[in-house]
Amino acid sequence: MAEQKTSSSDELRIALLGAGAQGQVLMNACLKIPNVRFKAVCDIWEAYNLKRAQRMLDKFGHKVNAYEDYRQMLAKEKGLDAVLIATPDFWHAQHTVDCLSAGLHVYCEKEMSNTLEGARQMVRAARQSRKLLQIGHQRRSNPKYVHSYKRLIQEAKILGRITTVNGQWNRSLQPDNGWPKGSSIEPSILKKYGFRSMEEFRNWRWYRHLGGGPVVDLGSHQLDIYNWFLNARPNTIVASGGIDYYDRRTHEWFDTVLATFEYETTFGKVRAFYQTISTNSNQGYFESFMGDQGTLVISESGGRGAAYREPTAPEWDKWVSMGYLKAPTGEQKKPQTDAVLDVRETVSPPSFELPVKFDDPYHKPHLDNFFNAIQGKERLNCPAEVAYETAVTVLKVNEAVETGRKLTFDNQEFKV
Repeated sequence: MAEQKTSSSDELRIALLGAGAQGQVLMNACLKIPNVRFKAVCDIWEAYNLKRAQRMLDKFGHKVNAYEDYRQMLAKEKGLDAVLIATPDFWHAQHTVDCLSAGLHVYCEKEMSNTLEGARQMVRAARQSRKLLQIGHQRRSNPKYVHSYKRLIQEAKILGRITTVNGQWNRSLQPDNGWPKGSSIEPSILKKYGFRSMEEFRNWRWYRHLGGGPVVDLGSHQLDIYNWFLNARPNTIVASGGIDYYDRRTHEWFDTVLATFEYETTFGKVRAFYQTISTNSNQGYFESFMGDQGTLVISESGGRGAAYREPTAPEWDKWVSMGYLKAPTGEQKKPQTDAVLDVRETVSPPSFELPVKFDDPYHKPHLDNFFNAIQGKERLNCPAEVAYETAVTVLKVNEAVETGRKLTFDNQEFKV
């Protein structure tokens, strides 16, 4: 078990490793958290990412040392408590292991690693170092998701027996990221850190030796919720996908993936469908849990989240009075009885809003949980062992697409 209470200082001293787009997201969220102080930032793109991060942190009174090589940062920076890792996925395992070995707590963005061996190394390093390792599946700390899991699914059981799950992340066409003129990284530095060109560095998610494709980049967030809300791990998967739209010379990963999982849960079998496409953004991203008494539709997106009661289910007045749900509007509460329904139709169920307002940056609660755990105030919401189970689930999707056949999970696969 990882060490929990590890720092009595009121101020936590942290470093940011990887100051690109995702690193900026984490940095901006941390700037809203009191008693967290940046002391160092590291990125190989000195002319852009590194200077931008320095300017931003300086603006907020965080005087930081800047590094190209993270090994120099670990050697020179004394008194750090933790490192936030937001580098490309193929670096996660090495960066995490080295930072843990240096005696630092680590918050590492998902996916843990492009390989299960890399993810296993991360789990083992956390155990051996007795330092905390939080993986960035930030929905695990999102108040909307926590409320839905604890109050609606676990306690109220308003969905009844869950039978089906649907989810998606649809994203529009993504152009080449490009880079400002005159800011290119030296070829020798790119090569040192695993990139063959500036194009690869700027669009690393497109390449097999650097990223895991859209189902890993996007889908891992949501498949993590499948496992969490069902309190189970999948038994089987069948998937279809391909490079159906983009140029294979630049896009080495599937632009479309459709996957179906089977879960054996304590309340019976659940079939769960998931899709990720990168050519159209229709309906964005969400997860839908369907049971014989209701449906929960939830998304990290701020304006989305509601529960729908099936006509044959008991009234939900009790849960409304307890504050678990918001009552539907008057128009929704009583269906139109004068409408003539087809014999195959069911009256549309009323919509109950989730009562949780969440206006913070999406990553802030998860970072709060990490920092509080360092100070012994909470336990991690997504420790390495939990995130590893998600990595097993997610990486199997690409394998199922490649093989073109139904694959079975062994329970031992989820353990390190």
